[in-house]
Amino acid sequence: TVSPDDDDIRVDRWFKRHMEDVPFNIVSRWARTGQLRVDGKRVAPGDRLEAGQILRVPPQEIERPGRVAKAKTDLSQDQIDFARELVIHKDKSAIVVNKPPGLATQGSKTTTHLDGLLDALTFDAKSRPKLVHRLDKDTSGVLLLARSPGAASFFSKRFSGRDVRKVYWALVMGVPEIADGVIDLPLSKQPGSGGEKMHVDEENGQSAKSRYRIIERAGNRACWVELQPHTGRTHQLGDGKYGGKDAFLTGTISRKMHLHARRLRIEHPDGHTLDVTADLPTHFAETIDNLGLDMILGDLPLDEKKPGARQDDPQGQARRTPRSRRD
Repeated sequence: TVSPDDDDIRVDRWFKRHMEDVPFNIVSRWARTGQLRVDGKRVAPGDRLEAGQILRVPPQEIERPGRVAKAKTDLSQDQIDFARELVIHKDKSAIVVNKPPGLATQGSKTTTHLDGLLDALTFDAKSRPKLVHRLDKDTSGVLLLARSPGAASFFSKRFSGRDVRKVYWALVMGVPEIADGVIDLPLSKQPGSGGEKMHVDEENGQSAKSRYRIIERAGNRACWVELQPHTGRTHQLGDGKYGGKDAFLTGTISRKMHLHARRLRIEHPDGHTLDVTADLPTHFAETIDNLGLDMILGDLPLDEKKPGARQDDPQGQARRTPRSRRD
């Protein structure tokens, strides 16, 4: 099942991301002979996938005569130690790491990424863990890894079915008029941006829905917010690329992005609920302290309160759903 994180990805790129041992010529042959299908229909390597679609991969061994098996990555002891220090939860089905900012989840443009360190997290399993979802390079926090193919399939279905609660913390410029609300706008890639920026596109955009709640204000200039994305679009929760110099606080405040995946709650294959929180990275914690914000106020309950209450509304009555007009 195609996860929200893989929405709009090319078929060949999906294989490169999730089944890197399957070369392009095999993917192309599967597509050409009709063995590769999406929702029961034939598909080409260059076609794009949508979240929730079912991708059928032929249940057969890959025959590659004369091809040398890819060697296991050789990691230094420092790399192994670094990777294992990131682990904040481990059981027979899952590993959860607290990804630091600046470390890519995976990618071809850098040789340093979490995916390249996963051999260090094999522990007592038969194979390296698999990425179930991703975080952007500059976003820190909770990242779930599956320790077996069965666990990977189980968790992926929960993500694609949106049965996962994800809580992010962010520091944002300005203070929303409504303290508890939902932003629900269609997003698409901004023309001419090289795919690096998104914009609101009422005609062709894909749904991007996020709940936000103000945790605490830093005067009128900035505030600390909780974000709960219901979809998984690129830059749905924001990025410093959009606001220019006005997207950053001045003085001693770090210019690193203040977006942290604080908490993840998901059903576990064993039947219980996996609920994990990740500590803030140093620069984010220092900013909280420098702005005089109270860390104790941070973890709000995961309730189902109807969004839309104003800050000055003690009864918490819903008034309206804010619609952002900024890209």
